[in-house]
Amino acid sequence: MKQNITLSIEKNIIKKGKLIAAQNGTSISKMLSDQLKQIIDREEEYETAKRSALHALGRGFHLGGKITWKREDLYEG
Repeated sequence: MKQNITLSIEKNIIKKGKLIAAQNGTSISKMLSDQLKQIIDREEEYETAKRSALHALGRGFHLGGKITWKREDLYEG
Protein backbone atom coordinates (compact mmCIF):
# COMPACT_ATOMS: atom_id res chain seq x y z
CA MET A 1 0.00 0.00 0.00
CA LYS A 2 1.38 3.39 -0.96
CA GLN A 3 1.06 6.52 1.13
CA ASN A 4 1.83 10.11 0.28
CA ILE A 5 4.21 12.12 2.45
CA THR A 6 5.17 15.78 2.53
CA LEU A 7 8.83 16.73 2.25
CA SER A 8 10.51 20.06 2.68
CA ILE A 9 13.30 20.31 0.10
CA GLU A 10 15.10 23.35 -1.25
CA LYS A 11 13.77 24.52 -4.63
CA ASN A 12 17.10 24.19 -6.42
CA ILE A 13 17.39 20.57 -5.25
CA ILE A 14 13.87 19.81 -6.48
CA LYS A 15 14.62 21.42 -9.85
CA LYS A 16 17.83 19.40 -10.31
CA GLY A 17 16.11 16.26 -9.04
CA LYS A 18 13.28 16.63 -11.54
CA LEU A 19 15.80 17.06 -14.33
CA ILE A 20 17.71 13.92 -13.34
CA ALA A 21 14.47 11.98 -12.96
CA ALA A 22 13.28 13.08 -16.41
CA GLN A 23 16.61 12.12 -17.96
CA ASN A 24 16.19 8.66 -16.46
CA GLY A 25 12.57 8.33 -17.56
CA THR A 26 11.13 8.28 -14.06
CA SER A 27 9.54 10.62 -11.57
CA ILE A 28 11.21 12.36 -8.68
CA SER A 29 8.82 10.49 -6.38
CA LYS A 30 9.93 7.10 -7.78
CA MET A 31 13.57 8.13 -7.66
CA LEU A 32 13.32 9.16 -3.99
CA SER A 33 11.34 6.03 -3.16
CA ASP A 34 14.00 3.82 -4.77
CA GLN A 35 16.79 5.60 -2.90
CA LEU A 36 14.99 5.24 0.42
CA LYS A 37 14.42 1.53 -0.25
CA GLN A 38 18.14 1.06 -0.96
CA ILE A 39 19.03 2.73 2.33
CA ILE A 40 16.59 0.52 4.22
CA ASP A 41 17.81 -2.64 2.46
CA ARG A 42 21.46 -1.83 3.29
CA GLU A 43 20.54 -1.21 6.94
CA GLU A 44 18.65 -4.51 7.16
CA GLU A 45 21.56 -6.40 5.53
CA TYR A 46 23.96 -4.80 8.00
CA GLU A 47 21.81 -5.75 10.98
CA THR A 48 21.50 -9.34 9.72
CA ALA A 49 25.29 -9.61 9.25
CA LYS A 50 25.87 -8.05 12.68
CA ARG A 51 23.55 -10.54 14.39
CA SER A 52 25.25 -13.42 12.56
CA ALA A 53 28.74 -12.21 13.53
CA LEU A 54 27.77 -11.74 17.18
CA HIS A 55 26.23 -15.21 17.24
CA ALA A 56 29.44 -16.69 15.79
CA LEU A 57 31.53 -14.80 18.34
CA GLY A 58 29.32 -16.12 21.12
CA ARG A 59 29.99 -19.68 20.00
CA GLY A 60 33.70 -19.02 19.67
CA PHE A 61 36.14 -20.36 17.14
CA HIS A 62 38.30 -23.47 17.34
CA LEU A 63 41.53 -22.63 15.58
CA GLY A 64 43.08 -26.07 15.91
CA GLY A 65 45.31 -25.48 18.90
CA LYS A 66 45.44 -27.76 21.91
CA ILE A 67 45.92 -26.66 25.51
CA THR A 68 48.75 -28.72 26.97
CA TRP A 69 49.28 -26.76 30.18
CA LYS A 70 47.42 -26.32 33.40
CA ARG A 71 46.54 -23.04 35.08
CA GLU A 72 48.85 -23.92 37.98
CA ASP A 73 51.79 -24.15 35.54
CA LEU A 74 51.25 -20.50 34.55
CA TYR A 75 50.70 -18.92 37.95
CA GLU A 76 52.63 -19.34 41.13
CA GLY A 77 50.77 -19.47 44.35
